[in-house]
Amino acid sequence: MNCGLKLPPSNPNYKIIASPEGSFLRVSAFSPVSSSRPYQNNELVPTAKLAQPELGKKKYRWNQQNYSSLGRRIDIWKFVLSLIFRLWRNNRGWSYVGGYTPEKRTSRQQVQAAWIRESLLELGPTFIKVGQLFSTRADLFPTEYVEELSKLQDRVPAFTYEQAIATIETDLGKPLNQLFRNFDPTPIAAASLGQVHKAQLHNGEEVVVKIQRPGLKKLFEIDLAILKQITRYFHSHPRWGKNRDWLGIYEECSRILWQEADYLNEGRNADTFRRNFRDQDWVKVPKIYWRYTSPKVLTLEYLPGIKISHYEALDAAGIDRTKVAKLSAQAYLQQLLGNGFFHADPHPGNLAVSANGGLIFYDFGMMGQIKANVKVGLMETLFGITQKDADRVVRSLIDLGALAPTGEIAPVRRSIQYMLDNFMDKEFTEQSVNAISDDLYEIAYDQPFRFPATFTFVLRAFSTLEGVGKGLDPNFNFMAIAQPYALDLIDKNTATATIFDEISRQAAEISNTTIGLPQRIDATLDRLEQGDVKLRVKASESDRLLRRLSLGQKATQQSIFISALLLCSTLLFVNAYIKPAIGLGLLKCAPRYFLGA
Repeated sequence: MNCGLKLPPSNPNYKIIASPEGSFLRVSAFSPVSSSRPYQNNELVPTAKLAQPELGKKKYRWNQQNYSSLGRRIDIWKFVLSLIFRLWRNNRGWSYVGGYTPEKRTSRQQVQAAWIRESLLELGPTFIKVGQLFSTRADLFPTEYVEELSKLQDRVPAFTYEQAIATIETDLGKPLNQLFRNFDPTPIAAASLGQVHKAQLHNGEEVVVKIQRPGLKKLFEIDLAILKQITRYFHSHPRWGKNRDWLGIYEECSRILWQEADYLNEGRNADTFRRNFRDQDWVKVPKIYWRYTSPKVLTLEYLPGIKISHYEALDAAGIDRTKVAKLSAQAYLQQLLGNGFFHADPHPGNLAVSANGGLIFYDFGMMGQIKANVKVGLMETLFGITQKDADRVVRSLIDLGALAPTGEIAPVRRSIQYMLDNFMDKEFTEQSVNAISDDLYEIAYDQPFRFPATFTFVLRAFSTLEGVGKGLDPNFNFMAIAQPYALDLIDKNTATATIFDEISRQAAEISNTTIGLPQRIDATLDRLEQGDVKLRVKASESDRLLRRLSLGQKATQQSIFISALLLCSTLLFVNAYIKPAIGLGLLKCAPRYFLGA
C-alpha cells in the first residue's frame, strides 16, 4: 500500500478512494479512475499499480506451504507454556528485583502484553482474530493486556496470485476468464483470513473479489482443538478460572471465527444491513453478486470513497466533517436501538465517506444482534439506571446473563451504585463514553461479570465511534446525539400499559416479600437458637491492601533470607568447605518452599 505517495491535485487520472475490502479494509491513498486490464484472454498484461497491500517482509511459519500439523502444535504449546510460566511468575514476590511493588507488577504486565501481541501475530489467523476479540474483554483481562491487544494489526503477507485463481475457479466452478473480463493480479489488501482483488464483470461493472486464504479451515480445526484443551486448563484453574466461564468464552470465539470464515454468511449480513437502511439515502452498502459468491469467494460492488479518518481529504472534497460525525453516530444508534442488528466492528477502516457526504459501510463478517428478550432486559436496566436503583440494575444484569448470581453480589452492587451516583449526577451531555466504558471494565474485572460478546461489542463500538467523531469534530459528543434516541425509547416504553405493568410488578414483589416474611423470620430465629448464624464483614479494599502488604513482606523476607544464604555460602567456599557451600547455594534458589511463596 502506498499511503505516502503525493500526486498533484490537478492530475485528472487519479482520485482519493477507500476500497471495500471486507474485514481488512486498507485505504488505497490514490488509485486510477479508469480500471486496469491485467487479465485479458488468459494473458497477464503488465500494469503499473500505485496502491499495493502491505505484504510485510517477515515470513511467518504458519504461511509456509510445508508447515506441518506437528510443527503447528509445537509452536502453539511453546507459546502457551511460556505464557503460563509468565503468569505464575507474576505472583511470586521474589521474582521482582528489589522487591515487589504494584508499579513493578504493572510495568511487567505491560511488557508481557506486548510480547503476547507479537506472539499472536506470529501464530497467525486464528490467534490474531482471538486477540482482536479479547481486546474487547476487559472484564476478563487486566487493562494492560486489553490496551495492547487493541493495537493488534491484521497485516500479514499476501498469498500468491496462482493460489487466488485456484480458489476462485474451484469454488465457483468456472475458469477465471468466463467469470471476469478483467482481474487484477495484485491484491488491494491482504489479511489473516484472506485478500481482495479488484475485477470487472463481463457487463462492465466494477467489483472487488474477496478470496479466503488457502488452508484456513484446516488451520482453524487444528488451532481450535488445541485452544479447547488450553481453555479446559484455565477453566479448572483455582485462580485463573475463578468467576470466568472460559468454556463459554471459547464457544463464543469459535462461533465467531467460523462465521467470519463463511463468506456466504457475510453476504447475507450485508444484504440485511442494506435492507435496514433502504430508506436512508445517506448510507451505502456494497451490493453482493451472488452468482460470483461462494463460501470462500465473495464478490461485492465496488464503492469507492474517502476513508472517514482522512480528514485532509475530506476537507479538500468540501465535505462537512461535523455532519459526517453526526451521521456516523445516528447510523449506529439506528442499528442498535431500531434494527437490533449492528455492525460489531465500526473502526475507521470499515467506514468511508461518499462524494456527497454520505456513509459507506464495509465488512459484514462480524455483526451483533439484539433479540427481543434482550431488548426487554436492556430496558429494565435502563429504568434502573434512570432511577439510580442499583438493586434493579443488578437483577436485570443477572436476568440478561451478564452477571453471575454468586454469593458475592454486595461488592458489585456497591460498585454499580458508585457508577450511578457519579455519572447520573452530571449533565448527560457531559458524560464520556470512554470514561463510562473504562469504569465499567474496571468494575467488571475481578467481579462475577459475564459480559456477552454483544455487550462488549456495543461498548467497543461506542468508544470507537466517539474517537472517530472527535477526530472529525473536536466538539463532537456521542452522548449528546444519543440522548434524544434514548429519551424516545423510554417514552415509547413508558406508555400507560407499561406504567401499569410496572405497578403490577412492584405490587407482586411486595406481596411475595410480605407473604414470605414470617417464614424467613422463623428460619432466622431457628438458626440463631442453633448457633448457625455467622457474622461476616467484607472490606474489599482493605483485603486487597492487606494482600499487597503481605506480598511485599514476603518479598522482603525472601530477599533477606537469600542474602544471608549467599553470605554464608561465600564464607564456606572461601574457607574450602565446598560441599556445604554448594548446598547453601542450591538452597537459596528455592526460598518459596520455606516462605510459602
